[in-house]
Amino acid sequence: MTRAIVVRSLGGPEVLKVEEIELSPPGPGEVRIKQAAIGLNFIDVYFRTGLYKADLPFIPGKEGAGTVTALGEGVSDFAIGDRVAYASADGAYAAERNVATKHLVKVPDEISLETAAAMMLKGMTAQYLLLQTFPVKPGHVILFHAAAGGVGLIAGQWAKALGATVIGTAGSKEKIELALAHGYDHVIDYTKEDFVDRVLELTGGKKCDVVYDSVGKDTFPKSLDCLKPRGMWVSFGNSSGPVDAFSVGLLAQKGSLFATRPTLFHYIATRAELDACANSLFDVVRSNKLRININQTYPLAEAGRAHTDLETRKTSGTTLLIP
Repeated sequence: MTRAIVVRSLGGPEVLKVEEIELSPPGPGEVRIKQAAIGLNFIDVYFRTGLYKADLPFIPGKEGAGTVTALGEGVSDFAIGDRVAYASADGAYAAERNVATKHLVKVPDEISLETAAAMMLKGMTAQYLLLQTFPVKPGHVILFHAAAGGVGLIAGQWAKALGATVIGTAGSKEKIELALAHGYDHVIDYTKEDFVDRVLELTGGKKCDVVYDSVGKDTFPKSLDCLKPRGMWVSFGNSSGPVDAFSVGLLAQKGSLFATRPTLFHYIATRAELDACANSLFDVVRSNKLRININQTYPLAEAGRAHTDLETRKTSGTTLLIP
């Protein structure tokens, strides 16, 4: 038996219920993990509400880290006692769980399991956004919405290390200060300023090479107005709701723009891709160019409260659930 959060009906944070569940032995190609920490991400909310589809009942969560305690048949690349982490294995909200090894990476000794759980999904998201979807180079000007969020705080530091001018948006004085301490050159208070006007002012009318947008409905189509001709709008989330359908002709009208809707899981679909993405993240953390701050922790049993705080923008940066 192990303790887990189970969703049996879709809805608000109240549907996140603690249960004792049976945990079978790990199957072929799986290992059992005793989890040290579990990452909280907005994608967990999307599954809880039904925006993203999952068969009921289900255990939410995709990110965690822990220690291998048992091996399934055929597992040879991991051993009992290995410290491991993952970012794309459904069912993370549990004290112990079985995970297919295709989702796992080994955590370097210099990185704690709590840090690993805090950075795998968010850090690898920043990696593919900045190094693969739109490869950021010295001299680029970028706009990153939700600068004080978990991905935003990592991306700000990483983009600055890549030589970009980094502009962010945030919704409070505290969050603006936090983002400025994590690589951002300028942070716009979207509750007091029109972010398009402010971007024009900050760039002398030249606008940005790329906009990274995890907000969605509330920032579209204004994000497009922040882009140079042939710039790229990267829509990688929808914390305010999904973007409504729009005519592709809008991209031509606003400057022959590029638009993409990427997701991490297509960038780490193979073992080689997963290892490359994770190792890139581990390297930049070990180089001290990027620090991972855990700003909130909640007991696993209080996952509902954590979701409430996340959705009402009471959190900043990275949040962990502790089994």
